Amino acid sequence: MSTQPTHPADAHDTIRVHGARVNNLQDVDVELPKRRLTVVTGISGSGKSSLVFGTIAAESRRLINETYSSFVQAFMPTTARPDVDHLDGLTAAIVIDQERMGNNPRSTVGTATDALAWLRVIFSRLSTPHVGPSTAFSFNTASVSGQGAISIDKGADRKPVKEVKRFQVLGGMCPDCEGMGTVAAIDEDVVVDRSRSLTEGAILLPGYPPDSWGWRAYAESGRLDPDKTLRDYSEEEWRWLMHAEPTKVKVGGINMTYLGLVPRIRQTLFGERPPKQAHMIAFKERVATEGPCPACGGTRLNEPARTATVRGTTLPGCCEMEISELLRWVEALDEPSVAPVQRALAEMLRSMVDIGLGYLSLSRASGTLSGGESQRVKMVRHLGSALTDVTYVFDEPTVGLHPHDIARMNDLLRQLRDSGSTVLVVEHKPEVIDFADHVIDIGPGAGSEGGQIVYTGPREGLEASGSVTGRLLDRRPTLREPVRSATSSLPVRDARRNNLLGVDVDIPLGVLVAVTGVAGSGKSSLVHGSLAGREEVLIVDQSAIRGSRRSNPATYSGLLDPIRTAFAKENGVKAALFSPNSEGACPACNGYGEIFTELPGMPPVATPCEACGGRRFQDEVLGYTLHGLAIDEVLRLSVAEAAEVFTTGKAATILRRLLDVGLPYLRLGQRLSSLSGGERQRLKLASQLRASPVIVLDEPSSGLHLADTDTLLAMLHGLVDQGTSVLVIEHNLAVVSQADWIIDVGPGAGHEGGRIVFEGTPAQMVESSDTLTAQHLRQRLGAATAPRPR
Repeated sequence: MSTQPTHPADAHDTIRVHGARVNNLQDVDVELPKRRLTVVTGISGSGKSSLVFGTIAAESRRLINETYSSFVQAFMPTTARPDVDHLDGLTAAIVIDQERMGNNPRSTVGTATDALAWLRVIFSRLSTPHVGPSTAFSFNTASVSGQGAISIDKGADRKPVKEVKRFQVLGGMCPDCEGMGTVAAIDEDVVVDRSRSLTEGAILLPGYPPDSWGWRAYAESGRLDPDKTLRDYSEEEWRWLMHAEPTKVKVGGINMTYLGLVPRIRQTLFGERPPKQAHMIAFKERVATEGPCPACGGTRLNEPARTATVRGTTLPGCCEMEISELLRWVEALDEPSVAPVQRALAEMLRSMVDIGLGYLSLSRASGTLSGGESQRVKMVRHLGSALTDVTYVFDEPTVGLHPHDIARMNDLLRQLRDSGSTVLVVEHKPEVIDFADHVIDIGPGAGSEGGQIVYTGPREGLEASGSVTGRLLDRRPTLREPVRSATSSLPVRDARRNNLLGVDVDIPLGVLVAVTGVAGSGKSSLVHGSLAGREEVLIVDQSAIRGSRRSNPATYSGLLDPIRTAFAKENGVKAALFSPNSEGACPACNGYGEIFTELPGMPPVATPCEACGGRRFQDEVLGYTLHGLAIDEVLRLSVAEAAEVFTTGKAATILRRLLDVGLPYLRLGQRLSSLSGGERQRLKLASQLRASPVIVLDEPSSGLHLADTDTLLAMLHGLVDQGTSVLVIEHNLAVVSQADWIIDVGPGAGHEGGRIVFEGTPAQMVESSDTLTAQHLRQRLGAATAPRPR
């Protein structure tokens, strides 16, 4: 019996990587099966992201960008080819990472997912009274109308005929706040000093000192006396200085648009592009307070759009509903005229509920979402997509998820795989690793000790590989015995922030406290809303650390400052000489150590600086030594090596913290951009921790491998043993089981949460509680699944 020959195209069923050297990868060769769920794991800093994001996804995107014309490429971000010998079998990569969705004040969950666009269509068809097309319900579209005369060629002789044409765009934007939902009340006494004249520097707005170009626009506008004290201004002069609308004026012979100080501040500080400079952000906080727009009540919409109803509910009312509640409202609509739109919207909302985001609302600002929430919101757009045979790349999609929600996340990853696509996941959670079709473990260590493939194959063979992940994968957490006793408590009374229902709780002090609960139950609202601002409380949140090409662990942690001071004292020179960002920098490369050549439409090319040989400093500075080392040699030390050199003072304290969080291999001068997510999380912990009676950590185990979690726990227990009260918001059961006290918030998310459902020790939770956290803790410990009767 003859067999049909295999089609040549069927041979391309793997992604092949040969000789990858991105960051710490050491000539990695590996094959990844297509149309399968592959989990890439390994201890933090081992090279997982370098392989998945820095090599496979980066090259896929670069090759796709090269298919566009040169003209289009000139407007696209350009990236260099990854340091790899050969890549084969790549498909189009869709990266769904943990980058926050930005702080554009017009962006909400509804606009980011297009759910609001579907909802606007429903209101445009069914609203009572009828308002207009879907744009009439858009807070990003202003109502505009106008008319004018135009010439039209008509007839065989194409004789021009003048006609009057009118146009109208019906939008839903609130005219008072321009669709922002908030307005700023400007404190004019912070903007100007009434006791001075313009010449004496009455304008306090940064960037407007006397004789500057901005200052001249006011002093030489022809309407104000620059030598007159502001308190002596007439009503008309004050209005012109502070509140004038855009007006054409001539300053120094140049035509320009004059604008009063108050509208200028609203435009520059409270517009669509918020300031990024630290001094402007500080001035913004002093000069104004933002509050809901009094005209629209914060709904962003004009009166017709915000008052029209469908089945008795307004559009703002729908947007304020939790997504799980809005889903029920959409499913209850019975209107054939909008049936296709209704199905599409319901499917999207159902996906958001399934992915653990049912507690959000469409009006939630995108900039307030955590990294994990942002990743899941971006994931929703791809569920049910008609695209197939693409590569979806995820960066720890379970970050911020309770163990109860991880199973649903696995189902969504399976849906993407079953649609015929390749799914690559960088992950540490055993629940996701167990779900994988294929596992790649990178190690054996971190940094220069990692970057090698220690196992590749099915999940079943991981334990036999002998890797760190394989040894710890099936290890069950243990309960802390004995637990510490509280020395006192921190009372919280009638907490009502967001979904909290008048919560009263006493947070024990002198112990390690874990605040648990499903995502959206109210944990962060309870902790941040009740403890932020208290003088004795230090809060380390989830915000990502960022840095430029110049940033490294030494600068971010503050370690470089005492090192520079010690160099200066030892050699009798200025400390500024020992910073690559200051006087001691190599003049040829400005302290970068590399020369960056940028050409239009091409990625920047970095070449070592010939003047300093990549050492970043001037020759004179490199001649000064401390403990026998030049400054560039110090920056090449690892944390562990530096701890042996700097044994006293502030430098020793910072290095000790870096060792405590498990970063002994990190080079002091290593660029922040080369660090993994877990390394950045631990660097942030080490940098922000300082002596404080109470320390609050928001998911400190985020991005950490099982082995790194042990190091984190040792650090947390060390802080408590030294007299510090530590409060962690956590989902990681390895951390929760080692707490002295647990406060569980729930029972569900959104309006189904907001209550304290358990307080006690981990042993008491396992023995008597039936909350979702208790059920999963018992399961992970291997205990009985049902609580003992009380």
